[in-house]
Amino acid sequence: MLYDVIIVGGGPAGLTAALYTARGGLKTLVLEMGLPGGQAALTDKIENYPGFPEGIGGPELMQNFADQARRFGAEIKMERVERVALKEQVKVITTSQGDYRCRAVILAPGARPKPLGVPGEEAFRGRGVSYCATCDGAFFRDKKIAVVGGGDSAVEEALFLTRFGREVAIIHRRDQLRAIKVLQDRARDNPKISFRWNTVVTEICGEQKVEKLKLKDVKTGETREENFDGVFIFIGLEPNTDFLSGEVTLDPAGYIVTNPSLGTSAAGVFAAGDARVKELRQVSTAVGDGALAAMGVERYLAELEVGG
Repeated sequence: MLYDVIIVGGGPAGLTAALYTARGGLKTLVLEMGLPGGQAALTDKIENYPGFPEGIGGPELMQNFADQARRFGAEIKMERVERVALKEQVKVITTSQGDYRCRAVILAPGARPKPLGVPGEEAFRGRGVSYCATCDGAFFRDKKIAVVGGGDSAVEEALFLTRFGREVAIIHRRDQLRAIKVLQDRARDNPKISFRWNTVVTEICGEQKVEKLKLKDVKTGETREENFDGVFIFIGLEPNTDFLSGEVTLDPAGYIVTNPSLGTSAAGVFAAGDARVKELRQVSTAVGDGALAAMGVERYLAELEVGG
């Protein structure tokens, strides 16, 4: 079977693209390695997506995205893409289930949380080290929790974790947060949240699970230990682009380089969402990317038809 377009990734960018291409009459397949929705589906509540004055749960919003794409005929399969061949006119996408062929591709593989890269992090992953508060927060009821990071995601997750933990400490390498003011105000007003300013984690320690963190003051160089039952890490993202090496141009950090129409260095291949080079990574910008990439696919395929 030859698809008109295959979309790699079923987050908000990929699902929006699927809605547009399927509604435009293109035979569309979405390949998503997890549940539809990507990082947005792991967000407890989204308050800055237009049209929902009281906010909406991330899982609910993303399920709506998927349902709408399916309603117009998009096919969604839960398969991890292992490799791609994008340089010929017919592109091949390979998953553990086999090969899929298509005339155009939209790359929307998203990004994953960046690890701290300190001793103990990998050893205690799933045993006190987490990168998803909505996934694992309930395991830390009445516990003392550390959140590493100072941006929007870190503060949002810290606020969510106060539902479960008795104390939530935000550990940040600077002396002020980078999160937007409304989140900063909420964090400072929450009696369960405390702060460890100018501080980095140098090691995660324990026997069978996380028991304490080794901390370092970046200004004085002083080191100390503090007991914690768990640590949630939110220090940024890494693009899920390992499978693309040599197929499209990536920047030094691994993000997909696109032109103003979201085309990549390979003809008929477009990119959208968190995995491409861009300034702002939000659901709203992902939606815009998805729509623009879909329009690029429609133009590309129309030009192929005209060219014979």
